Amino acid sequence: MKRKDYNLKEIAAHFGGQLLGNTEITVNQVATLEKAKAGQLTFLASEKYRPLLANTRASAIIVSTADSEATSLPRIVSDNPYLYFAKVSAFLNPLDSIVPGVHPSAVVEEGVQIDPSAYIGPNVVIGAGTKVGAGSAIMAGCSIGARVSIGTNTRLHPRVVVYNNCVLGSRLIVHSGVVIGADGFGLAMDEGRWLKIPQIGRVVIGDDVEIGANTTIDCGALDDTVIEEGVKLDNLIQIAHNVRIGAHTAIAGCVGIAGSAVIGRHCRIGGGTGILGHTQISDHVEISSYTMIGKSIREPGTYTGIFPFSSHKVWQKNAAQLRHLDELASKIKMLQQEIETLRKERS
Repeated sequence: MKRKDYNLKEIAAHFGGQLLGNTEITVNQVATLEKAKAGQLTFLASEKYRPLLANTRASAIIVSTADSEATSLPRIVSDNPYLYFAKVSAFLNPLDSIVPGVHPSAVVEEGVQIDPSAYIGPNVVIGAGTKVGAGSAIMAGCSIGARVSIGTNTRLHPRVVVYNNCVLGSRLIVHSGVVIGADGFGLAMDEGRWLKIPQIGRVVIGDDVEIGANTTIDCGALDDTVIEEGVKLDNLIQIAHNVRIGAHTAIAGCVGIAGSAVIGRHCRIGGGTGILGHTQISDHVEISSYTMIGKSIREPGTYTGIFPFSSHKVWQKNAAQLRHLDELASKIKMLQQEIETLRKERS
């Protein structure tokens, strides 16, 4: 399928920015400085990539004010080239359109309400009493439980599983393999044997959320697990029961969040981070990758708990010393006291 061309004037009409050079030049896709070809729009967001300008084959470029004269290419000048690029990329690469209707192989139980403009794909199963909003698409092989509510223009990619009673907002993007509403890890010890505690809460997800492939979000034990509006979740994230994630927080892959943790709004959490249960994290907190959060964070800021790697032999030596930190601290304190005593005696 031939892509539609837009000239720079048309793009600037949508997103603003100052135009320099040939404003009639047309583009139909975005690309990096290195890989761009004729007909594509690229961007320069960091001065370290300036050397690539000389050899780029892009038809046009998005640059900052500081770099507005760094190239003779037709260009759009923006205060934030990367953000501008993101908006143009979304404009040039919209989601595939859907053809409304219910595939003949879908299993739709009693009392399901599907808006006429929605799409239900092959081998989808939808439980009794579920509602699917206007413009939403449930792709092949998804399994939706009973009494689920799905908002408008939400897209569930193939093989998503949503358990009973969950609430999914509007304009969600849920990637393949996601499981929403499975039981939380609730157990009690009964004379040496584990007793399962029924998980009777729901998962409630706000509008404009994206959930990466194979991420799991457990239902609440008693209250709900809540993902607020605008949250962005990467692949392979585990969110346990009764967790609450504040609006517009972004979480990278392989993060594990234990039960009843509360994460504030506009947080950014790096990949591989672990967050222990019942901790509370303030709004506007940034956590570096592979950090372990073992207690609550009350103030905004950046927090890091990464131990730098080293050769195995050096690591073994350092690890051995770490085991004796408390003992070493006690000895240092004792030595400080002895030094202070000697100072007093000399004076």
